[in-house]
Amino acid sequence: MRIEFDDLSRPAIQELLSEHLANMYELSPPEQVFALDLSKLKSPDITFWTVWDDDLLLGCGALKELTSRHGEIKSMRTPQKLRGRGAGRAVLHRIIETARQRRYSLVSLETGTHPAFLAAQQLYRSAGFQESGPFANYKEDPHSLFMELRLPESAA
Repeated sequence: MRIEFDDLSRPAIQELLSEHLANMYELSPPEQVFALDLSKLKSPDITFWTVWDDDLLLGCGALKELTSRHGEIKSMRTPQKLRGRGAGRAVLHRIIETARQRRYSLVSLETGTHPAFLAAQQLYRSAGFQESGPFANYKEDPHSLFMELRLPESAA
C-alpha cells in the first residue's frame, strides 16, 4: 500500500469522487452535503492524497487549511467494494502527520449522522478525535457530527 500526493487527474480518482458525492446525496439532505466536487478539491488550500495497491485505488483523503493553525479533513473515501484493507486509516494518519508538520493545533471534520457513517466515526475516534461543535462556516444540524483532534504544541 502506498500513499501519494495527488493532482486529481486520473480517471480512477474522478470515479471514486463521483461515487463519494453520489453516496453523500443518498445519505443526507442536499443542503447538508458538504463533500467537495473535483473542481473545489483542486483549490490551493487543499492537499489531496490517494492510497494505492499497485494500480488499484484503495481510497483518498484531503486536508484543507482553514487558518495557519487549523485544518479540516475532507473527502475521506474508500470504494465500497474495497473497504476493510486499512486504506482509510493509512490516509487519516498521513493527514494527521501533515497537520503536525504544519504545526496545526487543531484538526476538525464534519461527518454524517446516518448509520452508514458509523464506521467513519469509529475510525476518527480511534485516532483520538472527539465530538465537538460546529467550526468554520458550519452550523448545528441533526445530520452533521462535528469532531476535532487537538494537537500538542511541539518544541521549536
